[in-house]
Amino acid sequence: MSKIKFIVVGNTRSSFLKQGEAFYLERLQRYASTEWVEVKPQKVTKGRSREEILRGEARSIAKKCLPDDHVIAMDVKGRQYDSEGLAALVEHLSQTQKRLCFIVGGPLGLSKEVLESASGIVSLSKMTLTHEMSRLVLLEQLYRAYTIIKGEKYHK
Repeated sequence: MSKIKFIVVGNTRSSFLKQGEAFYLERLQRYASTEWVEVKPQKVTKGRSREEILRGEARSIAKKCLPDDHVIAMDVKGRQYDSEGLAALVEHLSQTQKRLCFIVGGPLGLSKEVLESASGIVSLSKMTLTHEMSRLVLLEQLYRAYTIIKGEKYHK
């Protein structure tokens, strides 16, 4: 069975998004062992640069990753896949012994260091999504990917 770890910056405040996350995390359990880790976001205060805030979050993220994880950072500038393409990527990566580790940043995104150290960078859309909404879209697309891999009816 595959192993997937999700590292997200901050918690999800919207109840309907939390419900969606729980829904798809439960569905993903049929295909992969999942772990959801929230790291504390850095405070955005006057006088702190965006880079300083992102570096602080990067340190927290790095503490949650293992050296042999296959890290995929989620970023608007990453590679875009259709659902079948994401399924092919997940299937290919699942054949290794490495755990898949998806990282979703907070409102400011991810630091340059996180993006450069990732094994891959994926974009969910050219459209701007809130960091909370992007978590739900990622979970749904990963669930869809596994149903495609298994030849199940969910994806039409």
